[in-house]
Amino acid sequence: MQLAIRWIVGDVSARGYEVLAHSITGARAVFGDAPEYVVCVNTIDVNTARARVGRAARLTDWKDCSGLTPTWLRERLDEGMAEGVAWKFAPPRIFPNRHLLSLDNDVVLWRMPASVRAWLDDSRGPLIAEDVRCCYGRFADRCPRQPRNSGITGFPPGWNVEGKLRETIGHERLTSETDEQGLQVAMITAEPHHVVSMREVSICGYFRPHLLEFGSCGAHFVGVNAKRSSSMWAGRSCHQFTYEFWDTNKPEVARLVAQAHPVW
Repeated sequence: MQLAIRWIVGDVSARGYEVLAHSITGARAVFGDAPEYVVCVNTIDVNTARARVGRAARLTDWKDCSGLTPTWLRERLDEGMAEGVAWKFAPPRIFPNRHLLSLDNDVVLWRMPASVRAWLDDSRGPLIAEDVRCCYGRFADRCPRQPRNSGITGFPPGWNVEGKLRETIGHERLTSETDEQGLQVAMITAEPHHVVSMREVSICGYFRPHLLEFGSCGAHFVGVNAKRSSSMWAGRSCHQFTYEFWDTNKPEVARLVAQAHPVW
């Protein structure tokens, strides 16, 4: 079995890069030296992204992917779409002959989830994560009732991501990040697949329904990427609460990552 691990990151907040540094370190500790590791960078210079990560940058390769969204997909993006949508499809797939595990920059693993091991043992099915609520946009009627999150996805060798994306999107246009997630969820769940449970990797954040607790194997720190928020709560911008949640939990994340070790 050959594995590649990919992260996707753009011009996110400083804390978003702090989480990415822990994500890279944790993945290298859990999966060892055998996989290929690459961070796909969009909208900013690769050297800038590397510098924001710090010492963990040397643990992975880096690739400028700003111009690698397929032309046919760019034509399906609404002009008013927020910057950053469709990063996960730039390009749709790398390392076509390996199992490809894609992680959002705000997902940290410190142990191998049993669901990921089952996926690695399967030469056919894709992988997606559980979520706290359904956010599928215009693809909701083609997605399962169970909440799913595209912060963790996996594709077995030879799985034609671009072809399946084109088949799934049809004549739709993407206008939001929920559309992007719904597109991925609809594509992956259209056939037998594996699911990373929230018991393994929690959807973690200050505001409900996000969870305060970590999963047994990792956590997805939603919201840390935002540089600012227009939403207010208790007289403060919501992103301040999100940042403080990460700052409070960062020492424990660092401890768990430091204790991680390869599983094979």
